[in-house]
Amino acid sequence: MTKNVYSVGQVNAYIKNIFIKDVILNRIYVKGEISNCKYHTSGHIYFSLKDESGAIACVMFAGNRKGLAFRLQEGQKVIVLGGVSVYERDGRYQLYAREIVLDGEGALYQQFARLKRELEEMGMFSPQYKKKIPFYSRRIGIVTAPTGAAIRDIINIARRRNPYVQLILYPALVQGEQAAASIVKGIQVLERYGVDVMIVGRGGGSIEDLWAFNEEIVAKAIFACKTPVISAVGHETDTTIADYVADLRAPTPSAAAELAVADYRQLLGGMELFKNQLTDRLEQKILWYRQRLENQKLLLLHASPRYKLNEKQQYAADLTDKLRQGILRKLEERKHQVQLYAERLEGCSPLKKLQQGYSYIETKDKKALQSILQIQTKEQVTIHVTDGKILACVEAIEPLERNG
Repeated sequence: MTKNVYSVGQVNAYIKNIFIKDVILNRIYVKGEISNCKYHTSGHIYFSLKDESGAIACVMFAGNRKGLAFRLQEGQKVIVLGGVSVYERDGRYQLYAREIVLDGEGALYQQFARLKRELEEMGMFSPQYKKKIPFYSRRIGIVTAPTGAAIRDIINIARRRNPYVQLILYPALVQGEQAAASIVKGIQVLERYGVDVMIVGRGGGSIEDLWAFNEEIVAKAIFACKTPVISAVGHETDTTIADYVADLRAPTPSAAAELAVADYRQLLGGMELFKNQLTDRLEQKILWYRQRLENQKLLLLHASPRYKLNEKQQYAADLTDKLRQGILRKLEERKHQVQLYAERLEGCSPLKKLQQGYSYIETKDKKALQSILQIQTKEQVTIHVTDGKILACVEAIEPLERNG
């Protein structure tokens, strides 16, 4: 057995070093057909290039995708600029793509990228210049070919969504040398006519077929147009300069019709909803004002002279009742006091004393006899008793003997 034994990693590293030192493999253009294309969530693109004689694995990392002007699809003929190197872990070589252009269309894509950069630097793609698409448009201008799938799709969808909208078609050339000038004229004519919104576009095709919408004069006409413009060029994956300049990009002509034409049935439903909401709010407002009127009526009633007079009369009646009650209470108190005084007077009454066996004696000069010193023997006195008076003569006078 030989002594020169190498690990798998050493062999792969050695081969990779050979690839790195090869000047041609570090910068090489490879032409082929896209196969097994996968867009990874990380942003990397994995695919294969194949032709009738073989295939090569390729990868474009997310950092190199900025210059990719289209989306890779199965079967596309492309030219890939990159470097061939070995992926040591798997021991296989692959092409690391830095730029990708469609085969046969590379010059057009370079022209497209150059014009896009120029117009972007001029600010023609800036959101601040984008006009708002009207919610409800009565007249919609269409700049496209009078025949083809694009105009049929727009008409069908517009009629389905709102049969009352007016569609005004400018039959423009959308392919060939005179197409750009025809599209510009269509935009200008419809703007003068006074449409609410404008759809500019065509159906799908190759980059050569769509090239009129990448012309600078078309871009400037869309930018200068005061009417809102919806671009609808090709399929969803097709992107033109007109899409960047327009106020709104639709992925397809059908989608443009959806964006430009309000759904009549949905609009009616919304109006019915607004009607119900308005009715509810109006009823609430009427109820609120009715309640407020009742409150004002009560306030006015309280402020009326009749109410004030009734209030004063009631107050006077209450005072009268209180006065009557007070007088009766005072009379009761005085009556009770009189009864007490009467009882006291009765206890002090001479008649009461007389009734108890006592008598009242007067001298001849009508004075009450209270002492023996007031009278002499043989004088007459008058004795008052309960049922009359007695005339008597004093026979003797005896003083009261007091013990010591």
